[in-house]
Amino acid sequence: MVEDLDEVTIRIARVDDAPAIARVHVRSWQEAYESIVPAAHLAALDPLTRAEEWTQHLASGPHDHVRTWLAESDGAVLGFATVGPCRDEDARRGDLEIYSMYLDPGMWGRGVARPLVRTIVQESAAHTLSLWVLAENDRARHFFRRNGFQPDGTERYDDVGGAELLEVRYRRG
Repeated sequence: MVEDLDEVTIRIARVDDAPAIARVHVRSWQEAYESIVPAAHLAALDPLTRAEEWTQHLASGPHDHVRTWLAESDGAVLGFATVGPCRDEDARRGDLEIYSMYLDPGMWGRGVARPLVRTIVQESAAHTLSLWVLAENDRARHFFRRNGFQPDGTERYDDVGGAELLEVRYRRG
């Protein structure tokens, strides 16, 4: 991975980024959710399968206003975030949702996420922006609060790898 972060660039993902996005996605899940998501589920995550899924997703382009942003330095993908129309039942027309935001674990705490979330917030300035965070994911909850997102009191349970896990909705705007 990148040793010195001289500059982090944020750009829209391309199809050829799919393998790098998949590696970040799997590594981040395996590390961030190690004590939250069942170990068997995390062990079964496969970067090759995930790369195929990302290739299909990115090949269809920014459909339905869904965009995936990359954070990179010296050509290495450090993280990504996908944003699109809010899927919640109570969403208003134009509300947006961060569907996913993950960094390579080696980049946690190194200032990579800030420009990524800043770009998303700027691109979404005219809209309410929401996201769902696992209640036990203290690192993510703290990061989003520091960046202007607040829990709005809405919670739900989601089946992740056979475990019913509590998620908390955060909003900004």
